[in-house]
Amino acid sequence: MFWHTGESESGRVAFGFTDRLGGTSEGPWESLNLGTSNGDDPATVHRNIDLVANRFGVDRLVRMTQVHGSDVVWAADIADGDIPTADALLSDQPGVGVLVRVADCTPIVLTAAREPLAGVVHCGREGLVRGVVPAAVAEMRDRGAALIEAWIGPRACGRCYELPEAMADAVGAEVPEARSTTSWGTPAVDIGAGVIAQLTANGVRVTDLGAEECTIEHDEWFSYRRQGQDSGRFGAIAVVR
Repeated sequence: MFWHTGESESGRVAFGFTDRLGGTSEGPWESLNLGTSNGDDPATVHRNIDLVANRFGVDRLVRMTQVHGSDVVWAADIADGDIPTADALLSDQPGVGVLVRVADCTPIVLTAAREPLAGVVHCGREGLVRGVVPAAVAEMRDRGAALIEAWIGPRACGRCYELPEAMADAVGAEVPEARSTTSWGTPAVDIGAGVIAQLTANGVRVTDLGAEECTIEHDEWFSYRRQGQDSGRFGAIAVVR
């Protein structure tokens, strides 16, 4: 169920990245699918989400409708049961978990090293260009985070994430570190490299957990590019203790 778990420097924030194991979904979504918009049975997906929340011991789990934008939302501003439209979700409330879901895009966990602040970010090509990662970092700094840590999870790598040349060049024009070439010599982007560049430029301490875990290459991950519309979603969760 959890591919990797960890905590902030102070131990005040815990986080985990899920894999595909330990859930109840069947077929192409087998088994721990956390996505509700890809054809899987909604009741089954909600059971999977509850399994993650219970295993991680959160009192409340807030998720978001991700739209490849740059909006950042605080869980404290979300009414119970509501699902905000955003691509970064932050929390300063003990026991309230925040969840991001992906299938090729880059999942990011942010924690304040010493303060009780946690966040998750969904970053794809558009989110990278629109600056969702710097926006989330800025929000955490506004709440008093002196030192921010980031953990980056599995995603489509720069050797596989092929794009039309004009599109890849447009990303590279905004975030040069993201411009890449596939292993077969065509234009590509490396979202993870772009995310790392943005985090580093903003003084964030980065741990790249997913550097060797390309979602397109490895079927232990859900991948929209490999599986199509029937792809499930894995994710990352963070919670202030």
